[in-house]
Amino acid sequence: MKAIIPVAGAGTRLRPHTYTQPKALIPVGGKTILSFIIDDLMEAGVHDFIFVIGYLGEKIKEYVQKHYPDLKAEFVEQKNREGLGQAIWLTKDLITANDPLIIVLGDTILDVDWKDVVNCQLNCLGVKKVDDPRSFGLAELNDKNEIIRVVEKPNIPKTNLALVGLYKIGSTAALMEALAFNITHNIRTKDEFHLTDALQRMIDNGIIFNPTKVNNWFDCGKKDVLLETNSILLKRMADKGLQPFHFPNTIIIPPVAIGKDCKIDGSIIGPNVAIGEGSVVNHSIIKNSIIGDFAKLEQVVLHESVVGSDAMIKGMSQSLNIGDNTEIDLS
Repeated sequence: MKAIIPVAGAGTRLRPHTYTQPKALIPVGGKTILSFIIDDLMEAGVHDFIFVIGYLGEKIKEYVQKHYPDLKAEFVEQKNREGLGQAIWLTKDLITANDPLIIVLGDTILDVDWKDVVNCQLNCLGVKKVDDPRSFGLAELNDKNEIIRVVEKPNIPKTNLALVGLYKIGSTAALMEALAFNITHNIRTKDEFHLTDALQRMIDNGIIFNPTKVNNWFDCGKKDVLLETNSILLKRMADKGLQPFHFPNTIIIPPVAIGKDCKIDGSIIGPNVAIGEGSVVNHSIIKNSIIGDFAKLEQVVLHESVVGSDAMIKGMSQSLNIGDNTEIDLS
């Protein structure tokens, strides 16, 4: 079994962070998004990976080779981003008709029974009900709990069952045939070769797909969702027992994740804060935030913030002599 992880997107909704860092390497809950995906799949028994890279692809490659040196990893470049269907089709020379596939989008963290997904005998698509289905690929079911139609971001949705970026494909040869047909005949939706169009061609040809229920789904493409995901994952880690942190003159309010080799002094950290390795924080207050690796923060108050790696922020310190009945706003 092989896992295909498309990570070629530019991550425009998370700029400015994604100007210099691939979206999949944004830290959340004490780890990168990509690490959550790889770790979950490896724990479920998958050790053969194909990464479809593009924008800042060398950083993805370097990260995987550094942090997962024993992983069997191959890399395919998507030079012109023309949709998820094209990204999967580019892997055709690295798979065979007998290779079952798991496809997981590289900006998504999923709460699902991964072993059930791996053990799915035929074809399964991860789904979850959403409030506003117009922004998602959708799946329609029949009374046999089979998927009879998939469609990409319809203007008038007929269902609220969203495709969450998780695909287990047993009929690999049929998938590659469907992708090749669409690309050869230039069959696009909204100017892209969508994977959903290839899946629908497979369904039309009689191939059965079943839904796989996803308990939670974190599409980490926006700042507010990223921070919410960070908070949820930190709380889950706290339930399992977080290591205690001890820094001079500092108050830690759990849940907090702090990377190795950090130096923190005279600060209040938490709740819901993840700080990357090698960062320095002095005389600051940080809550509900994500701080990247090797950042330097001094005399700042941060909340609902995302600070990139190697960033430096220095605030102001004031000496005040304030009389009675005085109001001062320093914001």
